[in-house]
Amino acid sequence: MPQSSRPKTGEEALAMLKEGNRRYVESLTDSDPCMQKRPELTHDQDPVAIILGCSDARVPVEIVFDQGLGDLFVIRVAGNVVAPSQIGSVEFAAEKFGTQLVVVLGHSHCGAVTACVEALINPEQYYSPNLQSIVDRIRPSVYNLHELATASGHDVDADELIDRSIRANVRMSVSQLKHGSRILEDMVSSGKLLIVGAEYDLQTGKVKFLNC
Repeated sequence: MPQSSRPKTGEEALAMLKEGNRRYVESLTDSDPCMQKRPELTHDQDPVAIILGCSDARVPVEIVFDQGLGDLFVIRVAGNVVAPSQIGSVEFAAEKFGTQLVVVLGHSHCGAVTACVEALINPEQYYSPNLQSIVDRIRPSVYNLHELATASGHDVDADELIDRSIRANVRMSVSQLKHGSRILEDMVSSGKLLIVGAEYDLQTGKVKFLNC
């Protein structure tokens, strides 16, 4: 979005969304391949994958994977953290739709992971209780990396620590999904569900799948 067209108030942003939806509805045609199956989705959905991703506006999941309406069951939360509501959402999609793939998608320059690293480097850093709850969920994946980085007595390279922490956080979320739900654990053990981790590079647009 050009900086000049960026809305300056909430009301202007709301008007922009309303106008965008009007254009979207007007553009719906039977000849649009993406929209041909739209009427079917009114009653049911059959997503090919479940994506647990970050809320970051720079990571639009359907666009990143070049998928259309109804193709992905997307769960987005800051820092792609795993909490009971996220586990329940994955359980729902895996059981109800028979979706056999879950991808935990982190990304470079993640603000939530950065906040956690900053909190470890500077314990005096203050966050609201709600944001702190997200930081606390990320902290276990970052803590050991921070301890190793500081063990030498040298200054911590924050950028490198953030990069490594992003991947560690993805791996932790994958583990929590695999072992934080008996339903998902049984589905993984029986081969009915595959849970993998990945990192999206904001600069290149590439998704790298991780060994978890």
